[in-house]
Amino acid sequence: MIDLREAKKEDLELLYSMQLKAFAALYEKYQDKETSPATEPFERTLQRFSNKNVTYYLILEDESVIGSIRIRKQDKIYVLVQILILPEYQNKGLAQQAIKKVESLYPDAEYWRLDTIAQEDKLCHLYSKMGYQKTGEIEHIKDGMDIVFFEKQVVH
Repeated sequence: MIDLREAKKEDLELLYSMQLKAFAALYEKYQDKETSPATEPFERTLQRFSNKNVTYYLILEDESVIGSIRIRKQDKIYVLVQILILPEYQNKGLAQQAIKKVESLYPDAEYWRLDTIAQEDKLCHLYSKMGYQKTGEIEHIKDGMDIVFFEKQVVH
């Protein structure tokens, strides 16, 4: 089982280093210098952390930090902006557990939204399995790389 802990300012360097590590393989594959989290400067993490509508969570398994989640709130719409699981912990169902757990922290949510790389079948499958549906919106980044948008309506 995993746990979530809201990140503190002293966790910023850890959050940033995990982001670089977790997105390195996707960067190698797509070479998306302008959009890849693996190429962002530390200052972007600092800026996001300072935004009152953004919350970072550390994902822990047995007290070890294995990833993070970043949520952005827009009224009763929550955006799962980024979820990352460190490479050595991937493919174990931990992202599913983390998504369920973070969603449970926001009972007032009416909608959850996210986006991912359309060509990454495993990621699209994960989000579909978690109840997210494609909105039909697609953003072309470059040849061979598009961003697809997902949404899940919460039934209360």
